[in-house]
Amino acid sequence: MADSLNRFWQGLQFYWGDISYLTVQHLQIVAVSGVLAIAIALPLGVWMSRPANQRYAMASMQVLNVGQAIPKLALLALAMSLIGVGSGAAIIGLFVATLLPVAVNTCEGLRAVPQHLVEAAEAMGMTPRETLWKVEIPNALNVIFAGIRTALAINVGTAPLAFLVGGGGLGELIFTGIDLNDFGMMLAGAVATALLAIAVDLGCGVIQHIAVSRGLRMAGRQ
Repeated sequence: MADSLNRFWQGLQFYWGDISYLTVQHLQIVAVSGVLAIAIALPLGVWMSRPANQRYAMASMQVLNVGQAIPKLALLALAMSLIGVGSGAAIIGLFVATLLPVAVNTCEGLRAVPQHLVEAAEAMGMTPRETLWKVEIPNALNVIFAGIRTALAINVGTAPLAFLVGGGGLGELIFTGIDLNDFGMMLAGAVATALLAIAVDLGCGVIQHIAVSRGLRMAGRQ
């Protein structure tokens, strides 16, 4: 056991320069695709949650489900066939793969807001837009953030496949290590990816803690 841990630590030290460089590439791919997915999925989730759009919500979810149903490698290959090899294909593939959790959680979170709160806001003379921004979204933030954290976890975990379409990232260490039968290289990439996923989730947790009011945080624990 001690010998295995020692070899693992030596491997991390040996590949530290590669890990640092490829982690930056990995984060760039995750950041661009994640921001794009959140920017599209949040408004879409709000739109699906509106009572007037109920008939279209299920159809929209089925379309978004395509990104989850198709294997991630096939999704990246499809993106590569459309726009060519490189980080662009990786970003498009990851973007499509991470839309669903954000959109669904946003929609379900807004639908779960107690109706009496919405009615109270309407009785106070708030417009539908004011009700959405001042009542519904604040009360749904815990559920919305759960979707964002799930989406980013999927994104970080899938991003190593970007190497196969020329997108770079920590997948270079993982897949090159597999090809060369170099366990240390493969493990260095895998552990770095896992630690990055944990760091991204912790960062989202800090943002959630700041964004969600204390009362709602306490209510979510009950």
